[in-house]
Amino acid sequence: MTFWHIFLAFFIPGIVGYGGGPASIPLVENEVVDRYEWMSTEEFSEVLALANALPGPIATKMAGFIGFDQGGWFGAVVGIFASVAPSLLLMILLLKLLLKYKDSQNVKWMTILVRPTIAVLLGIMAYQFFFSSYENSGWLQSLLLVGASYLFLVRLKIHPAFVIVGALTYGGIFL
Repeated sequence: MTFWHIFLAFFIPGIVGYGGGPASIPLVENEVVDRYEWMSTEEFSEVLALANALPGPIATKMAGFIGFDQGGWFGAVVGIFASVAPSLLLMILLLKLLLKYKDSQNVKWMTILVRPTIAVLLGIMAYQFFFSSYENSGWLQSLLLVGASYLFLVRLKIHPAFVIVGALTYGGIFL
């Protein structure tokens, strides 16, 4: 049953997570943290940070790690397959349809209307991560990491991978 749950935990967000890997992360969090209770929000945020720090698609790396954590090597294979299967199947089945209607005004409107939903889901997740950080590390540490991240990402234009590695190093040493 565990492998079936691993499959569902990553297949369902892959099906309904329109907009790519970042759009499916809140859905994966819902499955992993709330539905199956495999990890806490804090643990999930650590897995997300690690997945962000490594090269490649975020959702696939998270599926591999969480699948391995829950079901060993076969769980990792199931999780990775479940995270890529929806895109793979839809790409194969809908490629012709997509090419036929790619310039359609309805498709463009659908994409425009989905963006605010993705922004709200990511905002909610960011708030939950910040609140979890505040509860576990205190407001000073949280504010320091948020301020430093803003400085490095927005002002100094440092690549996000380096900022994440820096935050992981800081957390490993001081938290």
